[in-house]
Amino acid sequence: MSEISGYLDERQQDMVETLEKLVMLESPSDERDAVNKVADFLAAAFGEAGARVDRLSQVAFGDHLRMTWGQGEGQVLLLGHMDTVWPVGETQARPFEVTGHRATGPGVFDMKGGLVIGLYALLALGDLGLAPAHQLVFLLNSDEECGSPTSRSLIEKEGQRSQAVLVLEPSRQDALVVWRKGIGRFELEIQGVASHAGAAHDRGVSAVEELAHQILGLEGMTSYGRGTTVNVGVVQGGSKVNVRPASAWAEIDLRITTAKEGERMTQAILGLRPRNPGASLVVSGRINRPPWEVSPASQALFQRAQRVGEKLGMDLSPAGTGGGSDGNFTAALGIPTLDGLGVVGDDAHALTEWIDLTSLPHRAALLAELLLDLGR
Repeated sequence: MSEISGYLDERQQDMVETLEKLVMLESPSDERDAVNKVADFLAAAFGEAGARVDRLSQVAFGDHLRMTWGQGEGQVLLLGHMDTVWPVGETQARPFEVTGHRATGPGVFDMKGGLVIGLYALLALGDLGLAPAHQLVFLLNSDEECGSPTSRSLIEKEGQRSQAVLVLEPSRQDALVVWRKGIGRFELEIQGVASHAGAAHDRGVSAVEELAHQILGLEGMTSYGRGTTVNVGVVQGGSKVNVRPASAWAEIDLRITTAKEGERMTQAILGLRPRNPGASLVVSGRINRPPWEVSPASQALFQRAQRVGEKLGMDLSPAGTGGGSDGNFTAALGIPTLDGLGVVGDDAHALTEWIDLTSLPHRAALLAELLLDLGR
């Protein structure tokens, strides 16, 4: 057992208690004050661990935290987010709970557990007098679950200064993430012609009927062979049951594996045409997270982590996912990026979200050892 592993194994209960405090501090993306309470907690905790804390004030969302630790000419960037998808009050129905080696609660997997891992990896390095060769920069944002609209430029700026980017998003057992799909979001607005549903049915143009045809066409663009999926996730239309609907609307989610496919699909969606000539369409949207394609740089970073894991008794494998993260931004810039360094568990965004508590010290040890190894 390494010195770092021993230190962290002895502090597993401390990590669990810290995680409970974070989970019970609810932080939905659209509740600025709630997210800022998490920022308060983490700023204090990282400050006590020796980090220099810069609080980046925001208006629409909670504040972002930029925290630096250590010395060195270069830097390694660590990414995480403080917001969750769960509304205020969710912990009253589902508080943090431990059953055996599992813990449940809103945001415990995505990604309060990863924040604890980052904090305790830093504590281990500091308390044991171990100094990575590079300065460490922790960038924790408040809007990741909304697509990182106010933090993307910060992430890309810090990424371009960094030799490597490590993302503290969660993972499944024995896996680290080396690719992610890109994400596009689009809106489709349809205008028809209203008329009386009984007395003048033939004079109307149903926007809902047009939307139904468009939904079938959009869903039909899905190609599992290409790794492309289209999901019409939200629809709305009509006004009264006895009125031919004059308007309808849909929100569309696109996932792609390559930038080229993203361009092709963006053109296809923005180029939609009405089936009924009496209807009109307005389509808007774009790719808001570029795809993280498999690259030699990220593969080399994974292999380094794999070797570090072997020394800790871990058999790590590369994995990918259809979900996006802030690692998409840095990987798309060509910066070596490795994701899934957070807690082990499953069921993100689900009522059954859970983590394996034994992964807290194990993954924190992996992170700390990797930070040291990156300077060798």
